Amino acid sequence: MSDDTITMQPGETSTEWWIAGIGDTLVWARLDVLETGIAEVLDSSGEILRFDDETQARMALLDAEFRAFDGLDEDDAANMGFDLESIEPPHGASDEEIVAGMILKLARIQ
Repeated sequence: MSDDTITMQPGETSTEWWIAGIGDTLVWARLDVLETGIAEVLDSSGEILRFDDETQARMALLDAEFRAFDGLDEDDAANMGFDLESIEPPHGASDEEIVAGMILKLARIQ
């Protein structure tokens, strides 16, 4: 396994946020790795995509041009059109509330 592998204790689900930039829009995806090793990606349409393992889920996210949010630095964020300090993953009490914040239109700087 690579150094990017999520490590967790028995009974835990590990969550990681991924982000993609499309023009002046940011799109979030949430990667959950279950205790069983199954990986689930919640996408911006509210669908949960299931993968046999974390590696397959990461490959699918990378193929869709997503990047791990925790791995971004200020230069990466600037290249995507935002300030790293001003952006955070969406949150809410339910997946429905989270999905509502998964597409973020960036303000155009003139």
